[in-house]
Amino acid sequence: MARRTLIRKSEQKAKFSTRQVNRCKLCGRRHGYMRDFKICRICFRELASQGFLPGIKKASW
Repeated sequence: MARRTLIRKSEQKAKFSTRQVNRCKLCGRRHGYMRDFKICRICFRELASQGFLPGIKKASW
């Protein structure tokens, strides 16, 4: 879990656009961020397996 201060800091507008830090909206994780869903890979997997993300299903072949 990310520290609250770092989450709040990332929510503020950055001085320069390259300093923007993408964080998961649910847990605040910085790495493994998926831009399309605005959440990290771990939260994405949990939500997809529970069926909360429409149109997403686990691949099997």
